[in-house]
Parts: sequence; C-alpha cells; structure tokens
Amino acid sequence: MTTTTAGDQVEVRHDLAHVPLSPPSRTSGVLEVFRRRYLLRLLVRREIQARYAGTAFGLLWSYINPFTRFLTFYLVFGLLLGRGLGIQNFAIHLFSGMVLVNYFTESVTAGTRSLLSNRGVITKMAMPREMFPVASMLVSLWHAIPQLVILVAACLAVGYWGDGPLWVPDAVGMGAALLGFLLMMVYGTAFGLMFSCINVLFRDFQRIVQTFINMVPFTAPMMYPYWISYDRFGGGFWHELYLANPVAEAVQLIQRGFWYPTCDGPCAVMPNATNTASIPAPEFADHLYTRGFVMLAVGMVLLVVGQLVFARLEKSITERL
Repeated sequence: MTTTTAGDQVEVRHDLAHVPLSPPSRTSGVLEVFRRRYLLRLLVRREIQARYAGTAFGLLWSYINPFTRFLTFYLVFGLLLGRGLGIQNFAIHLFSGMVLVNYFTESVTAGTRSLLSNRGVITKMAMPREMFPVASMLVSLWHAIPQLVILVAACLAVGYWGDGPLWVPDAVGMGAALLGFLLMMVYGTAFGLMFSCINVLFRDFQRIVQTFINMVPFTAPMMYPYWISYDRFGGGFWHELYLANPVAEAVQLIQRGFWYPTCDGPCAVMPNATNTASIPAPEFADHLYTRGFVMLAVGMVLLVVGQLVFARLEKSITERL
C-alpha cells in the first residue's frame, strides 16, 4: 500500500503538462467579444473620437450632414419627382430607407477594412479579432442615431405643417422598424466578419465590395415605390427574388414605422393606363413581417457561417498584416 504525502498532492495538482497550450487570443467567437465589453467600448469610443478629431463642430457634423441630405431629398425628389411617382411624402419615403441603407453599407465597408485599419493593435495585443468587425458595426449604428433624430423631426413636421396627419408612432410600426435594424445589424456583422479576413488575404477585395455596395441603394424600394417592382415583375419568380434581398425587406419595415403613418389616405397610387385616374397601389410586399422574421433567421445562420469563415482564415491574419 502506497501513501501520498501532501507535497506529492501539491505537485500532482500543479502538474499542467497534460493541459494543451493555446494562444492568449484564442476565443469562442463573437460571444467572446461581448464578454469583453470593456475592450469593445474602448474600440468604439476610439473610432468615434478619431473620426471627429481636429474638427471645429465635432459630433455636430453627425446632425448637419443628414439634415442637409434630407433637405436635398425634399427639394429635389419631394417637390420635383414625388408627385410624378404617386407617393405621398416622398422625401420621408426616401430618407427613411436611406437611414438603413447608409447604416448597412457603412457597416459592411468599415467591417471589411477593420482588420487592416487596426493592424497595429492586432500585432501587439492579444484580443478576439472578431472584436474589430463588431466594433465597426456598432460605430456605424452610432452614426445612424442622428439620422433617426432628423427622420423623427421630419415626420413630426409633416404632421404639423404638411398635408398628412399628425405623426404618432404605433407599436406595430416601431416593431417593424426595430426588426429592420436587427436585420441590418445581423447581416452587416456577418458580412463584416467574412469580408475582413478575405480583405487581409486579397487587398483588392475591399474595392470589389465597394463596387457592389454602390448598387445596394438601387436594389430596395427607396428611390422608387414598391409598386413599380410589383407591376414590372408581375409577382412571379423575379419578384420573389427581388424580395429575397434583406435590404429591400429592411427598407420596407422602417418605412412601415415612419413613412406609412404620415400618409393621408393611400400612401401610393398607380397611374391607370386607360384614363387619367389613379388607383391605390400596394405600399409594401405581402406578409411583410413574416418575411422579416424568416430573413432574420437566415441572417443568424449567415452569422454562424461568417464566424466559421473567420475562424478558418484568422490563423494567417497576423503574418499577412
């Protein structure tokens, strides 16, 4: 019978030879990013401060730019083209969609460049590298807040000084707008994770992404009413393919929350070819909310795929930076 002394027990207890070594930056993916919320807040704050460093107006530019953009939309599109398209409050119809489109395109573009932009931090500090695309998404969300403030002010102004009713947000509409933002958050993060690694391996990839990003505003019913795509495609295969675009779905959801309550009567009318009269046109696609939740589920799957792609490619990130 063998006896074990206290010293032997301590020696056995501290014997870590059987424990496999792992790098200090090893993570469990995107979930690890939110476990290290302190670092995430530092990255987001650093990017926001860097954007407005050395400017006289600072954060005020976040409100000046969307305000001037909305005035441009109102003067050019609202007064000149809105009536020709048969849409009430066309400037709000356009700007509400632009809020989400700008958020999505900025999130994907910044996420694609996030690893290269933070190469100094990546090569010196051990942290989850997924943190950089996620931080880019949150910074883009921060920049979308001033645009939302301008949008709410415009909706209220239409109710007081325009032809529409007083804008009062309803629970269904605000839920739709929130669902639209969730869609763009999930898809923007998923694409940011995948594209950021690919961009490190192939430096021209960010230019390819930018080329496709330039097409995004034209793939959603924002500069034109939804009924044009419905009338052109006739509700067949191409129409369903058009609606499979998550950006088109998200734009309609936010329009349901902000543009739709500002309408007095039908929001959109379709010119009748047989006479000069116009007939009411569909403002949104059928089963709008069901499509939104289905696309959210698809986006979550795409986020998992993006994490798998990131985990597969991140091993070669440091040496390629």
